[in-house]
Amino acid sequence: MAQTPILVNLDEAVQARLAALAEHRRQPVSDVAAEVIAAYLSPDSWEYKHIEKGLAELNAGNGISNERMEKWLDSWGTENELSPPQ
Repeated sequence: MAQTPILVNLDEAVQARLAALAEHRRQPVSDVAAEVIAAYLSPDSWEYKHIEKGLAELNAGNGISNERMEKWLDSWGTENELSPPQ
């Protein structure tokens, strides 16, 4: 499979964790980063499945609008605090 280089900006803590993992595995940081990204995007990953489930719920009309969520959040700490939107 052809590979394409990309530039990713990481905060120092994430970069340090990635470098430590690469050192522990005795692999280049770029190889470990590519593996982590591929695993995250894999249809078998829990993240991917969670995102797909959420999108399916939204497409089925089972979501909460941004407006309703903002109205609820704006009511926090007021005398008329609203119940969470359903």
